[in-house]
Amino acid sequence: MPTINAIILAAGEGSRMKSNTPKVLQQLSDKTLLRHVIDAALPLGANLNIVIGHGAELVKNAIENQGVNWVIQKEQLGTGHAVQQVMPDIDDDSVCLILYGDVPFIQSATLSALLSKAIETGFALLSVVLANPFGYGRIKRNAEGQIVAIVEQKDANKSELEINEINTGIMAVKASLLRGYLDNLKPNNSQGELYLTDIVEMANANNVTISSCICDHAAEVMGINDKNQLAELERLVQQKQVDEFMANGLGVKDPARFDCRGTLSFGKDCVIDINVVFEGDNELGDNVTISPNCIIKNSKIGDNSEIKANSMIEDSTIGSNTAIGPFARLRPESHIGNNAKIGNFVEVKKSTIGNTSKVSHLSYVGDSALGEGVNVGAGVITCNYDGVNKHQTIIKDGAFIGSNTQLIAPVTIGKNATIGAGSTINRDAPDEKLTLSRNKQATLSGWKRPTKK
Repeated sequence: MPTINAIILAAGEGSRMKSNTPKVLQQLSDKTLLRHVIDAALPLGANLNIVIGHGAELVKNAIENQGVNWVIQKEQLGTGHAVQQVMPDIDDDSVCLILYGDVPFIQSATLSALLSKAIETGFALLSVVLANPFGYGRIKRNAEGQIVAIVEQKDANKSELEINEINTGIMAVKASLLRGYLDNLKPNNSQGELYLTDIVEMANANNVTISSCICDHAAEVMGINDKNQLAELERLVQQKQVDEFMANGLGVKDPARFDCRGTLSFGKDCVIDINVVFEGDNELGDNVTISPNCIIKNSKIGDNSEIKANSMIEDSTIGSNTAIGPFARLRPESHIGNNAKIGNFVEVKKSTIGNTSKVSHLSYVGDSALGEGVNVGAGVITCNYDGVNKHQTIIKDGAFIGSNTQLIAPVTIGKNATIGAGSTINRDAPDEKLTLSRNKQATLSGWKRPTKK
């Protein structure tokens, strides 16, 4: 098996994106366009050679892979010129796989089939058949069905314009052949550029058999040039994912309104309602229900738990038989126990909430450790920040925190303690006792309401 050298062309600016971010760093699902292409090449055991130009340092910094051979194309003089920049680093006995940093949906299996044909004949092209091939270079074949040329739209005659098989630009060529063809490229076009597609005619003139591999799905070879195309491919990526999830038993109310920008594992009988977004790595147990408009990121949710509408959960774990929301927010490092409840308009940050504990509504719990069976009333705030440092609040098992209470950390609330509503607590409260702090209520009999002057 020869060495495979993947040559990924990623030097273009992508002006139609109207963005300060290089085109190949635009996001598709959870990864950049370029990262998708890299991930398609790596399972083939390919060496990575990436040609960069516009935003070169940004591109290099965005790709965390020490094995990449980065090659600078100082002037963008065409695809043939881009590949020329890499060839000094390529061994003649290898096979070069030409890929594009803005064609992110290409699949490893398709590339593997293409490489197999290139190893047999020395040269293989990936093509696709389109119902409307307007604007693309046509694959021209002879009477025996052999590829003889690629004819660009502007150069095609009437019969050639009727050809529906088009060039994707993706090809695999033995390095020794490719090097010779590249050395003979000429800028025979109005742009003065070196076109990689011109090597097809050279190979045919040298009686090299050009194998073809016809891609089954046009989306695999769809190039991304603007935000409209990016959004179109995003939906295709999401549709592919949700189809796989549903085939494996995930219940999805409306597959068209589902997004997973990362990985998702799930047990049996989970149901996902509309407009739920998963980001990062997430895990659902059995019988998990997620209501509309929720965002779940890098989190684990236990069996029989329910995430109610409009809730946000990030870098957190949730036990079994637990309810979250609606309109709840769990910030990173929140750990909610079994049979617990986090209610509407509750925010939890870097806190542990024990089994059967409840924070039902309109409260903030930050940098806290709550035991089991704790009940936190409405409007309770753990005052964890003194303007410089964060401090911890500890609430032991069975404690009851009355509504509209401020717990000024560091502070500990004892086991089965009760804190009276409207209190400001800045010292530890003992076990089993009622602790409260209120000003004495007074009524001023001589007071009169002000009147407008």
